[in-house]
Parts: sequence; C-alpha cells; structure tokens
Amino acid sequence: MTADTRLSATPAGVALGPLDAIPDGKARNYVVQLRAGRFHGFVVRRGDSAVGYVDRCPHAGVPLAQRLDDYLTPSGTMIACSWHGALFRIDDGRCVGGPCVGQSLTGWPVTIIDGTIVTA
Repeated sequence: MTADTRLSATPAGVALGPLDAIPDGKARNYVVQLRAGRFHGFVVRRGDSAVGYVDRCPHAGVPLAQRLDDYLTPSGTMIACSWHGALFRIDDGRCVGGPCVGQSLTGWPVTIIDGTIVTA
C-alpha cells in the first residue's frame, strides 16, 4: 500500500477535532492520513453527539459531496449524494431514495470524549 491508497476504516482513538468545529445539524469532511494510506470520511453533528460515515456512495463508489462539507440536503434532514441524488437517513445511513434504495453507507464509528470527536 502507498500513501495514496484509499482506506475503508481507521483505528480507534484518532482525535479528529472539537465537536464545536461542526455547527449543529451540519456535516464535515475528515481525511485521515495513516501509514497504510488515506481515509476519507465525514461526520454529522446532532447536538452533543455525532455520527460518522465513510465518504463513498454505495451506488457508484465515489465521494458523496462535490463541494467540501456539502453532505446534507438543504433542510439538513438527510445525507445526499450530489452525483446521483441518492438520499440516506442520518441515523443509520440507509438509502431511502435514488439509485441505491435499500443499500447503506458504511458507518465510521466515532464518539465524543471531552468535547473532541474521536474514532471508536
């Protein structure tokens, strides 16, 4: 593997940054550089908690957002793939509209420790 290899998971315990860096009800992209390669994911803030996903659409295998941190619908109630219009529930990543109905985003376990988002 090289530094350009795209990874599908991260080890537990990687501090990503403060939860307050993400406005409530918004999402943020994270790229984690590891020795084995690079991981691309995003985190959606929901109050004092957060949910994370691998940044890859199950339909086409491409990153979901065409613009940085643009993962949610305008209402902020769903995750949207900007390439093909797939819609995913925030809580479980399940596709409920578009070309991959019934499939799901791959979860990226994250937790909040003392106000910091940390991989779990």
